[in-house]
Amino acid sequence: MALLLETEQHRFTLLAVREGTRAHDDLTRLTVTINEVSGGIELVDQAQVSATVVALPERSTVSGAGHTGRRADRERGGTAGAQDTTAAVNGPEADHAQAAQDDAGHAEPSRTGSTGTSSSDVGAPENRTEPAPAQSPPLPLFDQYDAVTLTRLGVIPSLLPSLRRVTDERRLEALLGHNLPQLTREVLRALHAGMDTADVRRHITEQWRAEGSVDPGDWARAARRPVSQVSTEDTAVLGALGDSFEAWRLFLHPEQRRLATTAFKGSAKVTGGPGTGKTVVALHRVRHLVDRLPPGRTRPVLLTTFNTNLAADLKHRLQLLGGEELLSRVHVVSIDRLARAVVAEHPTSDLGSPLDDKAALDLWHTVCMEEGIDGYDAEFLDSEFRHVILAQGCGTQDQYFRAERPGRGRLQRPERRQIWSLVQAYRHRLAGPPRRTTHALVADEAARLEQHHMARVAEQQRYKAEQGGRDLLHREAGSGMRLKPRYQHVVVDEAQDLSASHWRMLRAMVPEGPDDIFLVGDAHQRIYSHQVVLGRLGIRTPGRASRRLSLNYRTTHQILGSARGLVDGESFDDLDEGPDTLDGYRSVLTGLAPQFWRAPDWATEKRALATLIQERHDRYGTPYSAMAVCVPDGASATQLAATLGSDPFRIPAVEIGNDGPGKGEGVRIGTMYRFKGLEFQRVFLASVSEGQVPHQRIEGFRDTDPQRYQREHRRARSLLFVAATRARDELVVSWNGRASRFLPESAVRAAYSASALVSGERPPSDSHAA
Repeated sequence: MALLLETEQHRFTLLAVREGTRAHDDLTRLTVTINEVSGGIELVDQAQVSATVVALPERSTVSGAGHTGRRADRERGGTAGAQDTTAAVNGPEADHAQAAQDDAGHAEPSRTGSTGTSSSDVGAPENRTEPAPAQSPPLPLFDQYDAVTLTRLGVIPSLLPSLRRVTDERRLEALLGHNLPQLTREVLRALHAGMDTADVRRHITEQWRAEGSVDPGDWARAARRPVSQVSTEDTAVLGALGDSFEAWRLFLHPEQRRLATTAFKGSAKVTGGPGTGKTVVALHRVRHLVDRLPPGRTRPVLLTTFNTNLAADLKHRLQLLGGEELLSRVHVVSIDRLARAVVAEHPTSDLGSPLDDKAALDLWHTVCMEEGIDGYDAEFLDSEFRHVILAQGCGTQDQYFRAERPGRGRLQRPERRQIWSLVQAYRHRLAGPPRRTTHALVADEAARLEQHHMARVAEQQRYKAEQGGRDLLHREAGSGMRLKPRYQHVVVDEAQDLSASHWRMLRAMVPEGPDDIFLVGDAHQRIYSHQVVLGRLGIRTPGRASRRLSLNYRTTHQILGSARGLVDGESFDDLDEGPDTLDGYRSVLTGLAPQFWRAPDWATEKRALATLIQERHDRYGTPYSAMAVCVPDGASATQLAATLGSDPFRIPAVEIGNDGPGKGEGVRIGTMYRFKGLEFQRVFLASVSEGQVPHQRIEGFRDTDPQRYQREHRRARSLLFVAATRARDELVVSWNGRASRFLPESAVRAAYSASALVSGERPPSDSHAA
């Protein structure tokens, strides 16, 4: 049975779905209103919410702080008008009953507050009896906020009576788990986390605020608002509605929709933490741009990212969004493959076959030995070549002498002269025979060729203007091609990992003008050293052309809180000259708290990981392919795969390679670099040990090159942050020996013993993530 809203004659909006003998009663209890902040349609079962909160008894004990037995209530996708459709259609009562039962089974002994006396106080007489102090009734969690403040922030008014009964986090979780409108959930979570009302208004309320005035009685307009378009991943709802609702999984938050459809005067930049939907915004931006193209058979829109795996994923998701008709107007390609294609169009620019990263570093070692110059390691030289010499177009030694090196320390002129001689020797070795190149050199050459092409386009346009706008077919025929820009629009995903050469090439591929370049990225997830200042490369995103997303759709707030701690204390850029933080970054999803495990050695840690993985598969039914283990290096991946496959476990494993996670049954194992862009139900971060994360080799730079030490330190944090935020439902962190400096002391103190798990001295870890 469904609840429909007739917004216009013979036009209905689906609000909720129920099935079973109680479907009619369930639907008639729903309250339907228009939110005066967002202008969207919102639903709430006020009677059931009230009953749920009241049914939870007052309790002086404190719930366990860990993950034990707590259900992973994945409130996925229930946004705005159809939060109600994201609940299991069998009804929410069973969930709340189970949650209450789980809580009741895991209460800890009571801990007195500041006015009480603990039974373990030192020096307390054994037989002393005193009357129990009077207990004041607990204050509601949101008692300090009046009704006007809450409703102006976006909280649904009909919820306020129940909200005043919420006195502890257990009640709050029960309330938030009842399919409340997403704006209400976001506001309440932020206030409970300690965010002040001004920040809540700026980071949350204003992102939801409707354009123009809101008429609480205009249902037709409310139904048309983007905020009322909804998303669900509930299999029961999808099964009831049919497979045609696959597109719901490409849902846009109101702020995301505005970014995808706004007309910008030039370039635009969107930043945001993991799981905030940056890629979804980019995909919808592509569709928006294509929808405004005149009919044709060309592909004037470019969608690119930094590797082939992500490009393939973008192409698949774009097809889901708009089918072959949309794909036919978009060129989807990785940035390095695009650069190679540009160079291949010019046979005179043949640079040879590209070396992989390891072979490039080996060549730097060889050049240093042949030239007899010590004191520079291969990684430093390769980075200096790519991020200073190529990035700034240093074609001569004098230009290199004048090149800026922000954040890279100081080099005196004699040192630069030595480095320049090594660069020249390196280029000479690449020239062959055999003729070889690197991806960085290919990108640099592609940028040069595209800049030359765009200069010819500009020259022709000036000539045409001088001739009074007459057609110049004879002039274009002489050039061998019709001179025009390669693309009309460029959209870039994972922008933080593109180099300066990549950006120069992209800038030359599209003329400056309305909606020319649209990029999304996050410096907190930068896994390479490509820190560039876009404004200096002709990509300017001033004022409202720079936007930031802060709502995480993928990771629970328990995992997110732990992941944020991994990058605290580091400074990050906004992909330009400004700083960026994770202020206001939050999740409305709730689930298991992360687990931490300590082991005396790598052999014990590997067996403990196999035990935990097997438990989650056998006891909780998690497919092996939905679990992944992240390790610091390739050797660890091979060793762990061998342990998983040995007796008594016999767990299938698949190593994540250049082509992505692969197919088939098996736990995915890969390095932190391989985890970029992936997502798994359960993620295990293994060997997060001091000396491994960050690697001990960076300690050599602490005194000799402090700025490089800082860069490597920041990159190690970013890699760990990326890996941790790949988890949807559960995150497990383990180490052997001493824990990484990046892990908080609280996690180290709370860690379980891997030795006890392997020896059978402790029971299974228990994990209820579905």
